[in-house]
Amino acid sequence: MRLHRIILPLLLSATACADTITVAVASNFSVAASGLVVRFEQLTGHHVRVATASTGLLYAQASNGAPFSAFLAADADRPRLLQESGVGIAGSRFTYAIGRLVLWSADPALGGADCRDQLDNLERMRLAIANPLTAPYGEAAKQFLMRADIWDDTEDNLVYGENIAQTFQFVATRNANMGLIAASQLIGDRVPATACEWTVPDSMHEPIEQQAILLDETDAARAFLEFLASSEGRAIIRAHGYEVPD
Repeated sequence: MRLHRIILPLLLSATACADTITVAVASNFSVAASGLVVRFEQLTGHHVRVATASTGLLYAQASNGAPFSAFLAADADRPRLLQESGVGIAGSRFTYAIGRLVLWSADPALGGADCRDQLDNLERMRLAIANPLTAPYGEAAKQFLMRADIWDDTEDNLVYGENIAQTFQFVATRNANMGLIAASQLIGDRVPATACEWTVPDSMHEPIEQQAILLDETDAARAFLEFLASSEGRAIIRAHGYEVPD
């Protein structure tokens, strides 16, 4: 099913039968999801509750019967596994965003420093990454550190966030000197001043392909994923710092 070709006005037909759904959203996408939900509710009259956590945790909850209507993951693997297990609706899975990984610091002591060079000279500094076992951005961070041949040198300096949202908070509150976070987290008025920033080249980790999948057959859930893939939905996603597939 090619959801991005569905004409947005069709969503308006759902207004007569407003419903409430719960959508599981990977923590990196929580801010973008809030913007999407506001506009979707305006268009359709449906109501959306958002449950945010790491992709791995949300996947485990969905697999064990959590009442989610849809899942917006930070990878492609968990939605595929849900589809293969029969939890996810066959044919509904698609890529809604492509994330970028950024090395970032809010520590004034690193003001004007070369963020990338600091990785080779961490000494006692703390580097925050998300848990690679449950968070796709954490997995990408580990891949980068390994491909850069500095994993062994940085491992003792690592501070692990349960998800990418907590990882960002570690750096924003200076409980970690630096962190490998989602580029989308640096958009907004409440982001602390940047001391240094470096975008990790895509070639240094596997693509962060974020996929969505339908978990129930309700009209509201289908309409939400249709909106996610619509031209207006894609514009909101881009505005929050993500790339979107053609």
